[in-house]
Parts: sequence; C-alpha cells; structure tokens
Amino acid sequence: MVCEQYTTTSEGTHIDRPENQHVYKIGIYGWRKRCLYLFVLLLLIILLVNFALTIWILKVMWFSPTGMGHLRVMKDGLRLEGESEFLFPLYVKEIHSRVDSSLLLQSTQNVTVNARNSEEEVTGRLKVGPKMVEVQSQQFQINTRDGKPLFTVDEKEVVVGTDKLRVTGPEGALFEHSVETPLVSADPFQDLRLESPTRSLSMDAPKGVHVKAHAGTIEALSQMDIIFHSSDGTLALDAETVCLPKLVQGTGGPAVSSQRLYEICVCPDGKLYLSVAGTGTTCHENSHVCL
Repeated sequence: MVCEQYTTTSEGTHIDRPENQHVYKIGIYGWRKRCLYLFVLLLLIILLVNFALTIWILKVMWFSPTGMGHLRVMKDGLRLEGESEFLFPLYVKEIHSRVDSSLLLQSTQNVTVNARNSEEEVTGRLKVGPKMVEVQSQQFQINTRDGKPLFTVDEKEVVVGTDKLRVTGPEGALFEHSVETPLVSADPFQDLRLESPTRSLSMDAPKGVHVKAHAGTIEALSQMDIIFHSSDGTLALDAETVCLPKLVQGTGGPAVSSQRLYEICVCPDGKLYLSVAGTGTTCHENSHVCL
C-alpha cells in the first residue's frame, strides 16, 4: 500500500522536498512478458503451418481457376477426366462421354438409375445387378439413331419394329400362347418346323393360309388326325402328282385291275379307299371297306 504524507508550512519557509520514493511503471515485465512473447511465437508458427498446409492442399487437389483436379467447370456444364468414385447419389440432367471414348458405369454391387417426378416419386428405374438387368417403367423402348422404334414393351403388348426377327437358338422359339405374324420363314438351306409336342397345332387366317416350299418338300405329321377344313370354298390339291401310297383297296369287285387303274372313293365318314376303275364308277361295289 502506498502512503502519502502532507506537510503544512507558512510563507517564507523553505522545505527541501525529498525525491520521489515511489515510481509507477506501466507495461508487462518479467515472466508475463516472456509468456506473451511465447504465445505470439506459437500463433506465428501455427499461422505458418496452416498456410503451408493450405498451399499443399491446393497443390494436391489441383485447384485452378477453372476447377479442381480432373473436374473442370465449363460453360455448358462440368467435365470430368479419368475415373471417379461417388460415395453418395449423383443428381444430374445429362451424362455423356467424350467423342473418342466410351462411358463406363461400374459398381461392386449394382448400378441403379432412377427418374423422379416433382413429388420425388420414382417414375422409372434401371437396375443392373450381378445376375439380372431390371427395368421398372410404364413402357420400355429401344430406338435407332433416327428415332425408329426397334423394340417396345408395355403392359399390353410387345412390339418388334425390325423388318426381320431372327431366332438363332438351336431349339427355336417357344410360345406359350398364340402368335400373330404375317410370315414365318427359315434361313436359306434350313428346314422350317412348326411343332406342338403335346397339343394341337392350329393355323388360322381370314383370307387363307399359304404354305410354300420353293426348293423342298412339305411334311405334316400327327399322332392323331390331320384336318383340312374350309368353311366357304374348296380344298384344292394342285400338283402334277398326288400320291396316297397307303390307301386301302375296297372289296367286293375284281381284286386287281388289268390296266392297274383305280379311282379314289370316299366313305360317309370321310375315309378314302381305292376302287378298281371301270367304264363307270365302282365305288359302290367296293364300299365294303366303309363298314
């Protein structure tokens, strides 16, 4: 504590004033001053380290006025060079590769592309997994470069827009239900076979069914019956030779014709048989085969 003394004197009295015994010093001295300088030095070191780290990060990440690393900011969007890995969903309007390279999307699990509406509901989804490619949409369509549809699938039908649908499997094509097509043909020098192993085979057309073999034969094989039916018209066998090698010969007349000429007769149930030809018809005489 500083004590101040006051002395009272009269006029004409000279008193020698003692020198100031108490000096007030302003500032920080001693260990406080050393701690302050040490703290300032520590802040300066931290500042230099942070500045060096910032320069190092800018150099490693390849920061530039146009982008960062392989990422470039262009006037029409972003350009990314090389391979990149995205850990979270990527939202973009359009993705395309360079002219001289292909676009590759790969993942250790699956690759999923979603399309959403304004309410964030998924309206379309393309999922490429390790075992299956799944498309979820109201309609799936593949087009050519000029926009012509090649393959279209929706809930009601499947449309193939090519001029020719080629099936190259060794077992052909399997259809569980009906097939509607204007033409069914095989490759050149290959056989065309329409087969139903356990059921019947039916070919219907409002204006007729045309079966043609330009350089071969036509065979119709069946375990039961083969029926040719025309509701309004005739059944015509237009050929130079019509062979029925396994027709039975009717009984009741001469066993063998001297000229080996026969006529084809029809039973009431539609069965065909041979009858020895004569000057007139002999079907009635040899109709015992119909009994």
